[in-house]
Amino acid sequence: MFASLNDVAASVSALSQPDEEMREQARLHQSQLTKPPTALGQLEELAIFMAGWRDEICPSINRAQALVFAGNHGVCAQGVNPFPQEVTAQMVANFAHGGAAINQLAALADAELAVHPLSLDVPTGDISVAPAMDEAALLEAINIGAAAVDSTADVVILGEMGIGNSTISAALCAGCFGGDASQWVGRGTGADDAQIKKKAEIVNRATARMHQQNIDDMNTARQGLFILRQLGGREQAALCGAVLAARASRQIVMLDGFICTSAVAPLHIMSHDMLSHCLVAHKSREPGHQKLLSCLGKQPLLDLDLCLGEGSGAAIGLMILRAAMACHNGMASFAQAEISTS
Repeated sequence: MFASLNDVAASVSALSQPDEEMREQARLHQSQLTKPPTALGQLEELAIFMAGWRDEICPSINRAQALVFAGNHGVCAQGVNPFPQEVTAQMVANFAHGGAAINQLAALADAELAVHPLSLDVPTGDISVAPAMDEAALLEAINIGAAAVDSTADVVILGEMGIGNSTISAALCAGCFGGDASQWVGRGTGADDAQIKKKAEIVNRATARMHQQNIDDMNTARQGLFILRQLGGREQAALCGAVLAARASRQIVMLDGFICTSAVAPLHIMSHDMLSHCLVAHKSREPGHQKLLSCLGKQPLLDLDLCLGEGSGAAIGLMILRAAMACHNGMASFAQAEISTS
């Protein structure tokens, strides 16, 4: 738990790092398995990635958490969303009753699902005219996310729910990486052309308002937190808190699509190394996601034309990671199988 935003900013200077020797040992292990070199492609790299962060040549995924954070947004007052905000709470209830896609996929991926609604009856500020949160609300949401992570989990998969948060996502991307809002906005849960145009106008207005502050005078750690407070939401802040907690425990994080990835973009502004323990499960249908992935230097595991959220793509990504570890840990070596290599 963080006592203040200064503590959050200071976490940049104490980031854990993967064990490079363990990575090399895992790579050597891969070279001895009964297959041509690199024949399993990205599955091999995933196993090596996990070995470095979990400090084991052959780590296992004994426990996986699936965390979904839900919040509501004041920007919905601008008419940017095709569904009413009541849907956020209704979907949280659907999660609780096991009726959503993430329920099915988390069960299939053997991940323990927990959903955390954050003050759904009190939307954040309308970012087009005011900051989304004050510092106290931002810190509270970050700590909720951090506290939700169980340090005994090997992998944490992350998702979100919140009517209006595709507009928030576009604003965070524009705030972190620049560019006109038209490069970042998409249809979200089904916005029509008029609503997309409205979303772009609102995002441009929000980022212009934010840049009236002396953001360039801040160090990068404070800049990231400032952008998150100005343009984000409670579920975005909670996702950042979860990523920070997982980094402290050297846990692998599986991010979902555009909204989840944009939520943690402020952490990249704080330090380009902050998301090194994170994988991006898939490339979203949202048009801004590919640009965002390029800004973050991330390659998605999958491209399934998904745009649901909820952590649905992250749960599928976990299955890919499990496949990588099953091969890495279970395959015989050439010596064990008595197969000649010459």
